[in-house]
Amino acid sequence: MVDQQAELSWTEDRIPVSDRFDDPYFSLENGLAETRHVFLAGNSLPERFRPGFHIAELGFGTGLNMLTAWAAWEGAGMTGPLRFTSFEAYPMAPGDMARALAAFPELGPWAERFLKAWTGARCDLGTLQLDVVQGDARQTLPEWTGRADAWFLDGFSPAKNPELWQEDLLTHVANRTAPGGTVATYTAAGFVRRGLEAAGFAVTRVQGYGRKRHMTQGVLP
Repeated sequence: MVDQQAELSWTEDRIPVSDRFDDPYFSLENGLAETRHVFLAGNSLPERFRPGFHIAELGFGTGLNMLTAWAAWEGAGMTGPLRFTSFEAYPMAPGDMARALAAFPELGPWAERFLKAWTGARCDLGTLQLDVVQGDARQTLPEWTGRADAWFLDGFSPAKNPELWQEDLLTHVANRTAPGGTVATYTAAGFVRRGLEAAGFAVTRVQGYGRKRHMTQGVLP
């Protein structure tokens, strides 16, 4: 277990904001729609789902991305487990997770199942096998032996949390990606795109969500 938990303030009494990074955990416009646009569509999901599919993520946060992917997995008729691994340095308290996720009643059935079983590290929910690796991803990701079919890069803004977007960490992301695997992120920052390209991804800048003009997709040849 880690010693540090997320320190939060709340916007409109429902959107958590990190005090440490001065950044909201999800879009002020519509966090669920943003997740579907950036991380599902950005990784060509659910079209690519298949038995044993493995998603990895930098920044677990409220669990919104995981729940969105899990709901899409079940919605696609997948009956085996979706594997989901997330790397999180400052885990959120379960009560704060529940408060944040209440903003998305559409995900209520999945949030309820998750929160009832959540202990802070691993969770087997039948159609979801979740593993949240706690600690600094710059230390934990290089030690990880898994391999993901799709990556959700969802750290706080590169301007406020640059450590999670450096080229050496993105190289570790590429090293732990299956051939033909993908990566997607809400940011279109030039140094992030260049870091992904240097790591071996074929990178494309595409339309972002809401007021964000662009986002980034990548494919590992």
